[in-house]
Amino acid sequence: MKRIAFKLKLRPGRLAEYTRRHDEIWPEMASLIRASGVSDFRIWHDPDTDFLFCSQLREDDARADLIRSEALWRRWQADMAEFLVTRPDGLPQRWPLNQVFHLP
Repeated sequence: MKRIAFKLKLRPGRLAEYTRRHDEIWPEMASLIRASGVSDFRIWHDPDTDFLFCSQLREDDARADLIRSEALWRRWQADMAEFLVTRPDGLPQRWPLNQVFHLP
């Protein structure tokens, strides 16, 4: 297992609805995430910057990245696009974060 982390930028004033939608994540989307070998997926919000800090455990990067070819994943991303700063292709702009310390 490997932990990865990245950040996303939330659009101002969108936290409540973004949170509500994740509280009500589509069951089939949660199943797809798990089936891709991703677990312990967490999202935190920094209220000073509106950045979202995301972390997840992955069994395998290649397997986890295959989720991007799924129509369901693309629908979820399209549904979330109104909340996040996006790239020109409409997907969320992601900034990878590098681990600098770990205390097991």
